[in-house]
Amino acid sequence: MTVEIERRGLMLVLSSPSGAGKTTLSRWLLESQNNVAMSVSATTRPMRPNEVEGRDYFFKTEAEFRAMAERGDFLEHAVVFGHQYGTPKAPVFEALRRGRDVLFDIDWQGTQQLCEKARDDVVSIFVLPPSRGELERRLMARAEDPPDVIARRMAKADGEISHWAEYDYVIVNDDIVRAQAQVDIILEAERLKRTRQPGIFDFVEKLMHGR
Repeated sequence: MTVEIERRGLMLVLSSPSGAGKTTLSRWLLESQNNVAMSVSATTRPMRPNEVEGRDYFFKTEAEFRAMAERGDFLEHAVVFGHQYGTPKAPVFEALRRGRDVLFDIDWQGTQQLCEKARDDVVSIFVLPPSRGELERRLMARAEDPPDVIARRMAKADGEISHWAEYDYVIVNDDIVRAQAQVDIILEAERLKRTRQPGIFDFVEKLMHGR
């Protein structure tokens, strides 16, 4: 007999310097966990070919985005390469209410904003590379960026890594399979927290009174 207890979802944040592995871990989570959904951001960036409204982004004009920010509709928002990006609050909270977990691939600044708005719902993980040499090797192996961009990413890494202590959990990604297992353990433990299981109270009441 399987007992299903109603639970509230959580916001799972993965942050890391570029090349440490958070994108790989995010993709694995979405493929392996049927109850995890990627957070969908709003943006003022123009829609690209093959992008779908509401799946890839919520596309907004500058005026629409500004109005949302003024109303407090975002959990976090920032300017990236001249365009506004933000996480709308309503769909995230609706997913949490239905017991779904929402995944965020954001930096330390976005994580701070999330924690200011909904600390009890946030579980944050910082992913570290095993060494600076390995981080640089991974960036070069991707063959996506020219040497000057890789140099900028390496220079930025120190600033990003300096915020590691602000996170709930820290993983050293020296082996992707081991890192995946560690994320799995964290996610399962956080789902089992008493405060995230509103249905446990009724279950215990029935258990105590023989129903």
